Amino acid sequence: MSSEQSAARAEKPFPWIGMLALAAAAFLAVTSETLPTGLLPEIAGGLHVTTPQAGLLVSVYAFTVVLAATPLTAMTRRIPRRVLVVAVIVVIGLSSLLLAVAPNYGVAVVARITGGMAHGVFWAVTGAYAGHIVAPRQLARAVSITSGGVSLALILGAPLATIVGHAVNWRFAFAMVGCLLVVGAVVVGIMLPKAPREPLPVTTGATRVVLGSRRDASIVPVILICVLTGLITLGSFTLNAYIAPFVIEAMHFGAGAVGPMLFVGGVMGAIAVALVGTVLGRIPNRAITVGLVLTSVGVALLGVFAGVPPVAIAAFALWALAFGCLPPLLQTELLQVASARFRDTASALYTTAFNVGIGGGALVGGAVYAVWGIGFVPWAALAILAVSLVMLVFTLRTVSRIRTSQ
Repeated sequence: MSSEQSAARAEKPFPWIGMLALAAAAFLAVTSETLPTGLLPEIAGGLHVTTPQAGLLVSVYAFTVVLAATPLTAMTRRIPRRVLVVAVIVVIGLSSLLLAVAPNYGVAVVARITGGMAHGVFWAVTGAYAGHIVAPRQLARAVSITSGGVSLALILGAPLATIVGHAVNWRFAFAMVGCLLVVGAVVVGIMLPKAPREPLPVTTGATRVVLGSRRDASIVPVILICVLTGLITLGSFTLNAYIAPFVIEAMHFGAGAVGPMLFVGGVMGAIAVALVGTVLGRIPNRAITVGLVLTSVGVALLGVFAGVPPVAIAAFALWALAFGCLPPLLQTELLQVASARFRDTASALYTTAFNVGIGGGALVGGAVYAVWGIGFVPWAALAILAVSLVMLVFTLRTVSRIRTSQ
């Protein structure tokens, strides 16, 4: 981007309509992505598989995002960003409709793979969109608004769809979400502004980018942030992917409590996003550190007091609030350290890392659940979060040293 373009962008008012369009897109995509976690027992029964096998639908989706995000982003780099966003939302919607009518587990896996491919492109593109249409000093606010769509999906989208799935059946819930995605794609296409084109990076693998004849100096900080993101997400989603059986079996609340518990988690996530946009975005390093520590504390309390309802609910809320702060803070840090030419690729790598964490968490949680039972899942999650704390210290020191040397 030229200095004239940067100056012009800095002078423009904040693009509220565009950012709200991105938030709406995030709401629709995340509702579709997270819906299975609240309906795992019902999906398992409908497809005649075990609950851990149904949980693999979360892993399949996430690992498809991991494998598809970077190559598909590169393959579609010449397509206008707005057109691409609309197209991938439609594909995600169609994949949800396919899952709704899936006659067996194999077709359900195909549906999730299809949705995961589109989802990988979606986050790679929308993750960098804010960086293209707002000034650098507005990035924290822009990312918080986009993350607000994620939080709203967790507050309303996934819980309401889960409640509908319990009240009617899980297939109807997926069909409803699929239809909303197709309609929502049209609305997003109307509201979303065009993003200015950036010079395109040439990628060769996940960790090497050649920009003309010079290696981009922001690669190392971006990779460290992505590794940290993957570890934190891995730890949290080891438990989060199996929150429905945890609420039913460990907390002894019954299936009807899953939707309300997801609602509580979503509200906490929304509060977290608001805190990032207003306060925590100004002190990102300290906020990330405190957020990760409190996430670990919340998971540990759930492991110890799962059978004590008041403490368990408070621990769940703390976990949701603390973890909810981390993705927008980490993404903001990523967009700030990534160069303009590397931003789309950095966003794709972030998407890859986040979904490695989601898919890996579902695998680890499913293995622990199948072998030792749901009560051991929080402890597996806590062990991974402890490793991520060590990685956080290393990442913050290294990124700070690199910034100082530039």
